Amino acid sequence: MNRLSELYGKLLSALGLIACALLFAMMLMICADVLLRNLPIPGLPRGLAWSNEVSEMMLYLITMLSAPWLLRQGQHIRVDILLRAIPRYLAWCCEWIADICGLICCLLIVWYGARAALKSFADGSMTIKTLVTPEWWSLAPLPLAFALLGIEMLFRMHRLATGPREPRNDAVSAS
Repeated sequence: MNRLSELYGKLLSALGLIACALLFAMMLMICADVLLRNLPIPGLPRGLAWSNEVSEMMLYLITMLSAPWLLRQGQHIRVDILLRAIPRYLAWCCEWIADICGLICCLLIVWYGARAALKSFADGSMTIKTLVTPEWWSLAPLPLAFALLGIEMLFRMHRLATGPREPRNDAVSAS
C-alpha cells in the first residue's frame, strides 16, 4: 500500500507541475493580449479575442489539477482549533468523520459530474462564445479531479488508520 501511495503521490506531483505550466502559459497569454491591445503591431491582431475564455478554462483546470496535490500536501483549508482543544483520541475520531464525509462528497461529485459530462457528450451540446467548443470539454475535468480527490481521501484514511491515534499535523494553525 505504501508503494502505491508513493506512486500516486508522484502522479499528483506531475499534475501539480502541469497546473504550474498552465499558470505560466496563462500569464504569457494575458500579457500578450494586453500588449497587442495597447501597442499596434503591423500584421498582428489588436488583442487576443479568445484570451478571456481560454484563461477562464485554464483557471478551472489549474484548480482541478492542483486540488488533489494540495490535499495530499495538507495545504488545503483546515480549521483545526477544535481538534487541538479536545482529547487526542476524540480529535482522531473527528478526522475519520471528516475523511468519510470528504470521500462521500467526492463520490457524489464524480457521479453527478460524470453524468453531466456524458449527457453533454451524447447530446452534442456546444458552448458558444468567442470560441465554439463542445460543452463536455469543460465538464469532464470535474469528475476526474474529484475521482483523484476521492482516491487521496482513501490514502488519507489509510495513513490515519496506521498512524498515531491523534489529529493530523498537516496544515496546523496552532500546536
